[in-house]
Amino acid sequence: MLTALTPALAGFLTGGSLIIAIGAQNAFVLRQGLARHHVGAVVALCAVSDAVLIVAGVGGLGALVDRAGWLVDVVRWLGVAFLLWYAAGSLRRAFRPEALGADGVAAARAESRRTVLGRAAALTWLNPHVYLDTVLLIGSIAATHSAGADPGGLDGRWWFAIGAVTASLVWFSGLGYGARLLAPALARPRAWQVLEVLIAATMIAIAIKLALG
Repeated sequence: MLTALTPALAGFLTGGSLIIAIGAQNAFVLRQGLARHHVGAVVALCAVSDAVLIVAGVGGLGALVDRAGWLVDVVRWLGVAFLLWYAAGSLRRAFRPEALGADGVAAARAESRRTVLGRAAALTWLNPHVYLDTVLLIGSIAATHSAGADPGGLDGRWWFAIGAVTASLVWFSGLGYGARLLAPALARPRAWQVLEVLIAATMIAIAIKLALG
């Protein structure tokens, strides 16, 4: 088992460094965590999605993604459109007088679980960086650990994948459930309005970055 620790730790650190960067997905998980609205479902969807992508990358899908440049372009423009649409929604919420309160989403404007998960899925799967970073990059780095295996015979690259998947689960759980610690600072509607504006700005900035390639 000791021989598995090195690739597993490397996977954890690599996965963590890639996922912690502020992005559209993290901003959405943070917002749901602050609102305490379908947090578990959102965290589960994001963590499971990452696990699927990591396993696919380690399993060799990264080479296909590297060759299918047209597919990445399609996802890129779909992602740009969705990010701009989501940013517009955040701005609408920010400038409504009945803005969110820190104790949760106002009952009259509560979103269904299906709507929330749909947005989380779109922010995850319509981001081309997911395929370039999670699938291609992690897959490539994991391949460098293929020579090592534990006494049970599990290839080192799969221990790397286990570490990366664990980092994803830890991050999303901490972000979603730890966000409530910020609730006292967001006790006023004005604070929520500022948060929505910041989320919109993040979405727009990422959309511009994607559009410029």
